[in-house]
Amino acid sequence: MINKKLALGLISSIFLLASSVSAGESVSAKDCSYGGKVKSIEATGDLEVTFTMCKPDPAFRAKAAFTPFSIQPKEYLDSTGGGGSILENPIGTGPWKLEKWNRGDSIIYTRFDDYWGKKPSFEKLVVRWAADGAGRLIELRSGTVDQITNLSPDDFDSVKSDSNLTFIPVANPNTLYLAMTSTFKPFDDPRVRKAIALGIDRSRIVDNYFPLGSEVASHFTPCSIANGCAGDSWYDFDPDAAKALLAEAGFPDGFKSKIYYRDVFRGYLPEPGIVAVEFQSQLKDNLGIDVEVVVMESGEFIDESTNGRLDGFYLLGWGADYPHVTNFLDFHFSASNPQYGDVHEDIYGLLEVASTIANEDTARPLYTAANNAIKRIVPMVPIAHGASASAALNTVKNAHFRPFGAPLFHHTDPGKDTFVFMQNAEPISMYCADETDGESLSVCQQVVEPLLGYAIDSGNIESRLATDCTGNSDATVWTCQIRSGVKFHDGSSLDANDVVASWAAGIDQSNKNHKGNTGAFEYYSYLFDGLMN
Repeated sequence: MINKKLALGLISSIFLLASSVSAGESVSAKDCSYGGKVKSIEATGDLEVTFTMCKPDPAFRAKAAFTPFSIQPKEYLDSTGGGGSILENPIGTGPWKLEKWNRGDSIIYTRFDDYWGKKPSFEKLVVRWAADGAGRLIELRSGTVDQITNLSPDDFDSVKSDSNLTFIPVANPNTLYLAMTSTFKPFDDPRVRKAIALGIDRSRIVDNYFPLGSEVASHFTPCSIANGCAGDSWYDFDPDAAKALLAEAGFPDGFKSKIYYRDVFRGYLPEPGIVAVEFQSQLKDNLGIDVEVVVMESGEFIDESTNGRLDGFYLLGWGADYPHVTNFLDFHFSASNPQYGDVHEDIYGLLEVASTIANEDTARPLYTAANNAIKRIVPMVPIAHGASASAALNTVKNAHFRPFGAPLFHHTDPGKDTFVFMQNAEPISMYCADETDGESLSVCQQVVEPLLGYAIDSGNIESRLATDCTGNSDATVWTCQIRSGVKFHDGSSLDANDVVASWAAGIDQSNKNHKGNTGAFEYYSYLFDGLMN
């Protein structure tokens, strides 16, 4: 005879267990017909999250280590609706807790003493900004800041010879390109786009405006990235052929246009105003194209350019976020990217298949064909892969700049209570699930953390909020084990539901917290082939 008390106890235990499992957060697509990579994300345990993919994604770990996929508390996301205060006040698990964003001046952080990892040796971190490279160096030499980003090319040698400073080479792969949007005339004509590709003396630009170690771009992606330089090299400078092609397209005397840029120093674009004028001169001298140079506010420029709304040329570039060719090609040439106007299945169709193949040699023929299609279609003109460097006071121990991402300042030791870093510009917002600019990502990285991360020296993928994320044999299921005992800055504990809620706010267009700054959530869309629902 069954003991009723024991039976009731067993039933109660089973009920509690079932309740615990069913309470886990999840998000899913109705089916995989939407074309994206992610089928579902589910809290399969208190400290376990399972990502089920519609198609293999061997680069998942590299993507999951990227700042836009950082984790904030589910309760905080719900209370803000994914907008409003979260844009200026992120709550993360990082070594630094946001104290105050002084608009137009600085961002101030305080040490988070409950941080799960290596705690900072100093109490306060301050991030400031200045657009001019020479101005940043003046502040460094005066001691008002402790480290700066992006030295001007003309200052490399003087910093190397200054015994008070540390010269820090930056190994970040990057690309500068001259873009056009094919939904505007005359850029709808591929002959015009090819004429421009032939009519720009890219070597002159690199030789005159970039530091030693920079390269003329043979492909959109730097060759240091596997399969980045598969396929044919870009067009050589040929102004006579360019003029003939432009005349064939109906513009023997050129045409009038504009060239847009933002006044933000980048490793891929040092001294942007000067370089913009060089393009203006070359377009006039080599092709008879008369362009007006237009400088735009950074946030407006990013929004207008990446959404394909600029009628003219514009200067933009890319610094690698993670060490995989998908970071360059899939972001820029996906089916859902309106940046260059018309999208081309000749490009994105190959990329979508290539991104599902883990073996680099097996994927190479697809990347060869995709790069050749980019050259033939000319959605933009790749110009340069820039060498760049940072600098710090020599009193700062372990001053560094990572190949992928901003410095992790809790690993430095300034020998005092406050460390001041100066970057190129003010962030657009601090909700980096919906940002793409480096200044926003840089300040976010101090506060919020993703499941995985990139090592300081090598850029290799290492654990962060997940002790690891492991995939099945065909990379269609990824299971992440969440680190135990991690606290958010508001005192709450990290669990699997926070991970699901954070990802859902970005990738699920129907999610109540899918608001953000622009609402585009571009990295979620482009790196996973589209937003679900």
